Amino acid sequence: MASVADNLMKFFRSSSNQAAGPAAPQKLTRRSSGMGEISRLLNSQEGLCVLDLGSTSANNIRFLTGKGHKNYSEDLLRSSLDPALRMQDSTGNSVMDSKKFLDENLVYVNAQFDVVLCWNLPDYMEESLVKPTIDRLWSVMKPGGFLLAFFHTRDAGPDSTCYRFHITGTDLLEMQEVKFAAPGRPGGDKQSPRLQRVFNNRHIENLFRDFASIKFFLARDNIREVLVVR
Repeated sequence: MASVADNLMKFFRSSSNQAAGPAAPQKLTRRSSGMGEISRLLNSQEGLCVLDLGSTSANNIRFLTGKGHKNYSEDLLRSSLDPALRMQDSTGNSVMDSKKFLDENLVYVNAQFDVVLCWNLPDYMEESLVKPTIDRLWSVMKPGGFLLAFFHTRDAGPDSTCYRFHITGTDLLEMQEVKFAAPGRPGGDKQSPRLQRVFNNRHIENLFRDFASIKFFLARDNIREVLVVR
């Protein structure tokens, strides 16, 4: 027969578990060979200019400014979902206005950036905007500058989670799921952007054909990391 003391201990343990509430979601991390090479550049020089193509990240700002570099952030994926970018072509089909998009985004002087962190932007952006965006990035990068991008392999499904990447170490990234409200419904339920396509190696090489060199790293999570030099 349980004693009064035993019953009290069970009560307090139960109350403690209820007060703790649900466990916080586990943070995902991944090692990045491409980020490791970028970090070597960041560690070897001072005063570099870095463009981070994602929503503002305290981790990334802290990491970059702590090494004496200038950090610029621009959430191009969110900007590309603006309904105002939709227009009709000559046949009445709905298309994206790439000129309007570039008039409002990536407005920098030529040869401004030493490093561009493109992350997984091309895979989730409307396809008609991808090549104009890469061409604009070529213009705003310095000769010899580095660009890092992530591309899904064909083994990745269309429901692959879209992540925001936060730098937590030399080659270590923390992954945070990206969710946006539906265009025109800012108060609605937020959803993760959908993978638009899968680029093969030939498509990627063509995308960066104006750059001086390209290097591939195949990761275990169905991601190809691509490091290109302007």
